[in-house]
Amino acid sequence: MSRLILLNKPFGVLSQFTGGKEGVDDTLAHLVDVSGVYPAGRLDKDSEGLLLLTDDGRLQSRIAEPRYKMAKTYLVQVEGEADDEALEKLARGVELKDGMTRPARAKRIDPPPVWGREPPVRYRKSVPDSWIALEITEGRNRQVRRMTAAVGLPTLRLIRWRIGDWSVDGIAPGTYREIEV
Repeated sequence: MSRLILLNKPFGVLSQFTGGKEGVDDTLAHLVDVSGVYPAGRLDKDSEGLLLLTDDGRLQSRIAEPRYKMAKTYLVQVEGEADDEALEKLARGVELKDGMTRPARAKRIDPPPVWGREPPVRYRKSVPDSWIALEITEGRNRQVRRMTAAVGLPTLRLIRWRIGDWSVDGIAPGTYREIEV
C-alpha cells in the first residue's frame, strides 16, 4: 500500500520541506510530521489548497506528470467581472508566452464558503471581483494566474480544490488527512 497525504497548504508556505527562511515556518516541515513523503506537484507560495504528498514514486509521477492529464480544479478569485467572453476564452485555451494552453473547463461561481486568509485579499470599492471554477489538465508554472491575466482577469486568490478524485473539502488550512491507495 502507498501512503497519500492530502494537505491543505496555507498561503505563504513553500511546497517543499527545506529551503525556507531560517526561523520562519514557511515550509512543509512545520505542517507534516510524516517521514518519507514528497510532494506530487507544486503550489506557489501565494497559492492555497490541496497538495498531495506520497511515498510512492510511481504514484507521484502519475499525479504530477502532464502526460497523464490528471484534472485539477481551482477556485479563483479574480479582479473584474468574469463575463461569458472571458470564460469562453479560458475554455478554448489561451495563448501564453510558452504556447497555447489545453482547453479548460471554466465557469462563474458564487463566492465559495472557504476559510479566511492571512493576509486577507485586498479589497477595492471601485473594482469588482468575481470567482471562477477552473479545471485544467496540465500544470505549467503559474499557469492559472497567467491564464486569467491573459483574459483580463488578474488573480487575487487561488485555491486548488481538487486533483483527480481527491479534494481538500473538509481539511482545515495547515492540516492533512492520510489515506492508503
